[in-house]
Amino acid sequence: MTNDKQSTVIGGSRLGQILVEKGIISSEILEQALKIQNEGDSSNSKRLEDILVSNFKIDHDTVFGTLAELYAFRTYRVNPEKLDPAQIKHTKELLSKFPDELKNQLLYYKVLPYQVINGSRNKLLVLASNPTEKVVEKIPLFTEFKKYEVVYTPLKIVEELIDLISPRENEFLDLLREAVVEPEISEEKQVTELDEYSLDEEINKSLLVNLYEGCLIEAVRRKASDIHIIPYEKNSVDIYFRIDGRLQLWYRQDNVSPEAMAAVVKDRTIGVDRFERDTAQDGFFQRSVDNYLIRYRVSVLPIISEEYERRFESIVIRIIDDRNVIADLRQLGFLPQAEQDFLKAIGKSKGIVILTGPTGSGKSTTLLAALHHVMDASKNILTIEDPVEYAIKGARQLKIGRKLSFEEAIRTILRHDPDIVMVGEIRDKITADVAVKLANTGHLTFTTLHTNDAPSAISRLYKMGVEPFLLAYAINIIVAQRLVRKLCPFCRVPISSEKYPAALELGLTEEDLKSGKIYDAGTGCKKCNGGYKGRISLAEALYFSPEVRKSILNSGAEVDEAEIREIAEGQGMLSILDSGLEKIREGVTTVSEVSYAASEG
Repeated sequence: MTNDKQSTVIGGSRLGQILVEKGIISSEILEQALKIQNEGDSSNSKRLEDILVSNFKIDHDTVFGTLAELYAFRTYRVNPEKLDPAQIKHTKELLSKFPDELKNQLLYYKVLPYQVINGSRNKLLVLASNPTEKVVEKIPLFTEFKKYEVVYTPLKIVEELIDLISPRENEFLDLLREAVVEPEISEEKQVTELDEYSLDEEINKSLLVNLYEGCLIEAVRRKASDIHIIPYEKNSVDIYFRIDGRLQLWYRQDNVSPEAMAAVVKDRTIGVDRFERDTAQDGFFQRSVDNYLIRYRVSVLPIISEEYERRFESIVIRIIDDRNVIADLRQLGFLPQAEQDFLKAIGKSKGIVILTGPTGSGKSTTLLAALHHVMDASKNILTIEDPVEYAIKGARQLKIGRKLSFEEAIRTILRHDPDIVMVGEIRDKITADVAVKLANTGHLTFTTLHTNDAPSAISRLYKMGVEPFLLAYAINIIVAQRLVRKLCPFCRVPISSEKYPAALELGLTEEDLKSGKIYDAGTGCKKCNGGYKGRISLAEALYFSPEVRKSILNSGAEVDEAEIREIAEGQGMLSILDSGLEKIREGVTTVSEVSYAASEG
């Protein structure tokens, strides 16, 4: 081991010890992170702080703020919204003196040469979200600034400053803005019967390729989960982004045929036939956005229009960005009892862990966080998903396709000597039987189901034909969950008196409303999307205690869901509604969000 590597490990372990002492991470997380560090390429060892942020999703500023303290870096804060125009001009002039390649590297690593401090020798002040970032060492080598001071500045401040002073370009959208003349489709040339040559001509004239490629970049930057491309009337196309679970119109392209827009998407998608317009199609592709590989999954469906001869299609593109995977269970937002029961359930060597809820309720996110928590190099972890979304380092993810169906993979998985198995979804009795068999043969099994709440998941499995005694002893926990949008802490406002009746009806008390801690969404600001930013889980965690197991064993013709709920709530389980009320009291979300989530079925 080289001296450099020794110092990295020593410094990294000291940082880890401090983070554990402060309660920021657990000793188990530190142990796993150090193991990942030691298993990496010795010639390019990943730093502990980077592993904690990227692999375990520990808050960036918490980790790097602690690192700055450890190495005695000064902390420097500035409010981007109140920045003096003279300072903006000064920083822009500074950046103009840097070679383009170095400037791009610095900004990519969130390092900003900010200002020159005049003195006997002019000193450059450099703001960095990671003050130990090695790219800073290139400044005296490639610029006139030989003396500099690096200070720690929180990541969001650096990002806002960079967006203000040197905003990221979207070359495709820039080309669109520069186009002076938009093509117009005359009455004579409106598409009635598809002419592929005319479509290609229209695509080239209307710069649709630039619109499409620019849309892919903007969606990733805005943290959208999906892009919807929908025909609007005869000769317009709407592009929507789904952000924090809600569709928002991003752009409307007029004077273009929807068939031309669909052709652009299909031409650039693997597995999709541009000339097939009467059946559902699925495909995929990938792009590098801001130096990070993003995967996209495409779904195309034929839809009707007012003119029967038109061949319209609806297109939805799922954005798969591995940076959004949550590896730290604490970031899911579970309340203490639910988190404690969930950790206890996934900490066992066998049994089934079931996540239930409607589509888009965060089940897969929770399962991935659970898998990361139990992941160990000594365990064989297999996953069966159709389709596979996120690449899980450390797991063997089965490739479902024409030659290996989901059902065939399920039947053969026991022959592959697994320790932990993730089955994407219990679809039928075959899947349910395999999950039970895995649990009863000493395997920890993660899976999902579509039911409204936790007790009804037991009924669903019972009606599939799984015997009560198998249900009672195979399952560790069932977690029903929903996602609600989080309030923006910068623009939230106290709840207005006219909304008191709805709040009281939901379950809040007069005392809650008078506390001044119940908030509603504001009108929105630069830091959010209409008053909200991000989402959080509301979880109903039904842990299989001896009393719950006994109730299931005593089931007759039907499972007594009411009795099971009564037992579980008596042992501390909170319903989805009660979990939501707690989040409202914490000022995290709103009455309307919880009301909608609790009624969702």
